[in-house]
Amino acid sequence: MNHPRWILCLILLWPASMALGQGGMKIFWVDVEGGGATLVVTPAGETILVDTGFPGARDADHIVQVLKNEAGKDRIDHLVVTHFDLDHYGGTADLLERVPVGQIYDPGYPDDLHPVWEKGLNRYREAVGDHRIVLKAGDSLPLKQASDSPEFSVRCLGAAQKFVESPAGCPENPLCSGFIPKATDTSQNANSTTLLFQYGPFDFLDAADLTWNLENELVCPCNLVGKIDVYQVDHHGLDHSNNPVLIRTLEPTVAVANNGPRKGPGPETFATLEGTESIEAIYQIHWNLDNGKSGNTDIGRIANPEGEMNYEYVALEVRPGGESYQVRVPSKGTVEEFATKL
Repeated sequence: MNHPRWILCLILLWPASMALGQGGMKIFWVDVEGGGATLVVTPAGETILVDTGFPGARDADHIVQVLKNEAGKDRIDHLVVTHFDLDHYGGTADLLERVPVGQIYDPGYPDDLHPVWEKGLNRYREAVGDHRIVLKAGDSLPLKQASDSPEFSVRCLGAAQKFVESPAGCPENPLCSGFIPKATDTSQNANSTTLLFQYGPFDFLDAADLTWNLENELVCPCNLVGKIDVYQVDHHGLDHSNNPVLIRTLEPTVAVANNGPRKGPGPETFATLEGTESIEAIYQIHWNLDNGKSGNTDIGRIANPEGEMNYEYVALEVRPGGESYQVRVPSKGTVEEFATKL
């Protein structure tokens, strides 16, 4: 892991809600206590929410707070539910009661959901009705484009354990020989949707809770993703995911873990992130209480230090044109600048 810069603490100089300018891209990792909720504002001003956290008022309220107070928006234009694990889809019905939501996407209802989870899924079915599209590998979200701006796109690289086909001439990935498989995952996490966000030269990967063996499908025998700038650490940083072949192939500059106080990053994952040469900074939503100092990132890069439940977030803003971006941890006053891979 590279350490080329000091953390900049600019509490007085850079208010949390200050924008870099119109026409860029914004990402907010909302604290839903170890669940998933990633809010994106496109260069054209549309909003995309990936996952809704747990059921109940808590997570839905936090999402709405960030949506309105930080992103300055009052509706969700596109909602992507990546898979039917309760910490990712559970807050959907509660969110729909609070803000208008445009199109809803999911990977299709599972045939083998455990009976204990049926109640939650039935609530989701009732809330969304027919207002949903099944997202499949190769699909792209229909998004508006900003004038005088590079193209912005969101492409589904995989869903329900099916992935896009390798393009003709895709070179073999030499890192694949180092892959060591783990036990087959039979949970809903294996069905996670993988989304690649691209804005000009900027690339951000959100693969939700995709697990170890299936992560390999993205980069072996050849890399279906490309090199990326920002990696949302899979599965909250748990060691069931975050295959080092995936991470080292993608060569991210920044990694962000939407973890909980006792849920990620796991020691194996953290060691992989720390040992990946391309990674310049790791951010976490929470300090992991079980890991100690050696298993957590720099305190200035943790939104909720010492495991506190203050529901703080991490934000990223890509400058118009996509050639550089800034990551902020408002609760710590941390602001860091990064160059996009061109």
